Amino acid sequence: MLIAILLAGGSGSRFGADRPKQFLEVEGCTVLEHSIRAFQRSPLVDEIVIITRQDFVDEVKRISSPYTKVRHVRPGGRERYHSTLSALEVCTCDDDLLLVHDAVRPLVSEAVISRCAEALVRYDAVGVAVPSTDTIVRVDGSGCIVETLPRAMLRNMQTPQGFRRSVLRKAFDLGLQDPAFAPTDDCSVVRKYLPDVPVYIVEGETNNIKITYPKDLEHIRLSR
Repeated sequence: MLIAILLAGGSGSRFGADRPKQFLEVEGCTVLEHSIRAFQRSPLVDEIVIITRQDFVDEVKRISSPYTKVRHVRPGGRERYHSTLSALEVCTCDDDLLLVHDAVRPLVSEAVISRCAEALVRYDAVGVAVPSTDTIVRVDGSGCIVETLPRAMLRNMQTPQGFRRSVLRKAFDLGLQDPAFAPTDDCSVVRKYLPDVPVYIVEGETNNIKITYPKDLEHIRLSR
């Protein structure tokens, strides 16, 4: 099966609202619900799993109840990777294909979802990214530039990120043995702990933004 995993466990501390940003309303429904709808519409997605905060599990069950593909709503943990681990406990078939998506990217398109699913036929790990439009530099401890990186080879990562379940599980099993384990996303776990597994990049979309600050909500409103 192709299973979409929506990570909706963030606190939204940088956003500054009184509720996590995935539960804020945009155009008549929550940010989370917009993300659910994107995967519900895709004919390629068989099932949706939502990982959220323990204190919002009941609310997420209520929000997601109209959507037939939502089969599980489970609590995550303190860090983002705890939410992925929670999803791996729900999705137990090693041959399943998983699309791990930030629930606060509500503008993910059917085209991006399809590109991920199609790439998973050939690759065990897939990322979504767009070319970097800014010049990226590396600085030293004093804040001075020490290197200007070649922009043509740089990408800004997005989600969903796709994996064969067995590969992601093995990468996390190895990572959890590392005392310094502190991943920022799931592709980085595969890259570090299963270096022989290529992570293929498919084309993302500039519209597929992650809601981080209040001004991002206005972008969502204008784009719908």
